[in-house]
Amino acid sequence: MPPSAQALRNGPVYGIHLCMHTTSFEVKTRDRDDFVDITSQVAGAVRDSGIREGAVTVYVPHTTAGVTINENADPSVVHDIIAALDTAVPWRQGFYRHGEGNSAAHVKSSLMGCNTCIPVRGGSMALGTWQGVYFCEFDGPRTRRVIVTITGG
Repeated sequence: MPPSAQALRNGPVYGIHLCMHTTSFEVKTRDRDDFVDITSQVAGAVRDSGIREGAVTVYVPHTTAGVTINENADPSVVHDIIAALDTAVPWRQGFYRHGEGNSAAHVKSSLMGCNTCIPVRGGSMALGTWQGVYFCEFDGPRTRRVIVTITGG
């Protein structure tokens, strides 16, 4: 068992230092529904943290936005996800009661989730070949904030 796994399982092991680094950045969205590839900003936060092995959590502190991991090679994937969400959760429904008129954005945010966690290996995110990290806007355009926390050693 690697020393870091032993530390998590059996308590502290000499020579292992677990660290945490938190940073944030802004994302400007262009449309009501918009996916912004934030992979490079998250990768930069991981690199700047100096943490080599651990995990990075990407968190969106907004109730009408989210974060997801999906393919970043073909832009039609993002188009298809947005179209499917719009079909599943139309902007206008007779049963919506929320006074601001953005109930669909709240539902889509809950479906996508407000955070994701990615393993960090060798100082980099352990994403698959075609994976990218996306900020998901459902009530834009706006300027939003993303919080990134890297933990490990």
